[in-house]
Amino acid sequence: MQRAVVLGGSFAGLMAARVLSDFADDVVVVEPDRLDVEPTGPGAPHRQQLHALLAMGHLQLERFFPGVVKEMTEGGALVGSGSAVEFYVDGLCRPSLDVEMLGASRPFIESAIRRRTQGLANVRFIAGRGQGLVMQGDRVRGVRYVPAGQEAATTLTSDLVVDAMGRSSRLSTWLEEHGWPAPPLDRMRVDLGYATAVFRRGEELDGTVIAHSAPGPDSGYQPTLCEPGALAAVEDNRWTVVLAGYAGHRPTRDPYEFLRRMRRGVDPLRKVADSCSLLSDVDTFHFVESRRRRFSATSRFPGGLVAVGDSVASVNPIYGQGLTLATLQASSLASYLHSGTSAHAHVPARDYFRRADVFVNAAWKLSTTADLAQPHVTGPYPRGYPLLRWAGDAITRASVRSPEINAAYMDVVHMRQHPRVLTSAHILLKTARINLSR
Repeated sequence: MQRAVVLGGSFAGLMAARVLSDFADDVVVVEPDRLDVEPTGPGAPHRQQLHALLAMGHLQLERFFPGVVKEMTEGGALVGSGSAVEFYVDGLCRPSLDVEMLGASRPFIESAIRRRTQGLANVRFIAGRGQGLVMQGDRVRGVRYVPAGQEAATTLTSDLVVDAMGRSSRLSTWLEEHGWPAPPLDRMRVDLGYATAVFRRGEELDGTVIAHSAPGPDSGYQPTLCEPGALAAVEDNRWTVVLAGYAGHRPTRDPYEFLRRMRRGVDPLRKVADSCSLLSDVDTFHFVESRRRRFSATSRFPGGLVAVGDSVASVNPIYGQGLTLATLQASSLASYLHSGTSAHAHVPARDYFRRADVFVNAAWKLSTTADLAQPHVTGPYPRGYPLLRWAGDAITRASVRSPEINAAYMDVVHMRQHPRVLTSAHILLKTARINLSR
């Protein structure tokens, strides 16, 4: 390709730009936020909240940016594995397992990726806001955008356009303006609230990098046995702590309430609340609903156009899938382009969307099935939900007692395996034996 344009310069857009740098002479990232400071615009209103990079995301990040994890750890980030990564269900700690996770804030991670992307010879950034698509026949031939500080739109021609504009993407509207159908949109209202605060980190949790606590089947997935939350050791000798709750249990900005809720949590949360000084305000975010745009289901779709990140799917962030899903979509884009399919052909990029759907649909199924355990979440229910719920409860209970079941369960959680592995005869039989012996 001569030129590819990426609309949006946050994490998913940066990953897409990195992939496209292998296939296009000129890669242009159009980003509405200022390029000399950390992005703070409407594209990522929850950027300051605690974000997780799951084990598969860690692997993919290193694949596309070799050595970047080492660079981040030299800058103060931490990498945890084994006993340094603690997972609790209903207050009980799971067995240690073979996952590796990065302890760093999202702005820190994005800064490292942005520096590496800006260092690529054929990638350049333009400050501006996308205004629409430029169509030619049955394909996209570029974008219209308004440069920062100006009022008039200008045109940028391209062989491929990538929508990385996040949940606020206007791609569906742009398509309809040109007579194309918008992709079907799936929605599930979850009414989640979460709050993040930063603490000074000392030696109170020596060796711990990540600790995560969630309600499970023994509490009916309610915060009765233990306060749900997580903490991560991040750069600058800090702890980032997040607490979460649904509907009427959503956390507020009150720092005293935040500390009280931490003290109702698992041991790592209690220790930080009792031993560490609070360095920040409590920053809250309300996540109303999960969304998935099914591009593969459109009857007609133009060539020269793909989408990544939250523009495709934005699932409940409590499961930490967002950043990792973006890396897997980048991998899908690389695989699609490597396959020999011409990205600037008139045919739509359905093969890319089929590849990306493997990961998007798995993340959607995992998060929405878990969300339906909440009494205020009323659907839509997937086919066979009662059986899925029963199997999920059984496997979750067994995973606390069995390293083998836990390893399979966490491989799915960390997106290293597809959820179907949990329905294998071997896993289900072993789960039944363990639970019958309780």
